[in-house]
Amino acid sequence: MMDIYQILKKLPHRYPMLLVDRVVHIEPGKDIKALKNVSINEPYFNGHFPNRPVMPGVLMIEALAQTAGLLSFATLGVELADDQVFYFVGIDNARFKRPVQPGDQLVLDVTLERSKAGIFKFKGQASVDGELAVEAELMCTMRRVS
Repeated sequence: MMDIYQILKKLPHRYPMLLVDRVVHIEPGKDIKALKNVSINEPYFNGHFPNRPVMPGVLMIEALAQTAGLLSFATLGVELADDQVFYFVGIDNARFKRPVQPGDQLVLDVTLERSKAGIFKFKGQASVDGELAVEAELMCTMRRVS
């Protein structure tokens, strides 16, 4: 399990781009379950859409990618140096099944499918109240930045 303070130590994202609030389960090399509490105070709701606010699909995918990043850190058992980042490098088979709106809790489930040559491939699903909202296959890799 990880609270927000542990997540902030692992992920470089900060408001408004930090999209994981808590990790409730993690098994390095296997899977992770995290939560994103969706609030009307999120800045994107002002324009998406004012009369019927819904969380943008790209941000649901980003929440899954951040969750996958946390699983990557746990799997490798490393702390990133200041010149290292995990980049989201690919997405396949993304499907959006239901809108996510203010007041929902997005449950993020990510499974590590494989790791080869420094590239991690994951299967991710996010649901609200047990109902699938989005699913996708994600890839990420660690890189040095200058």
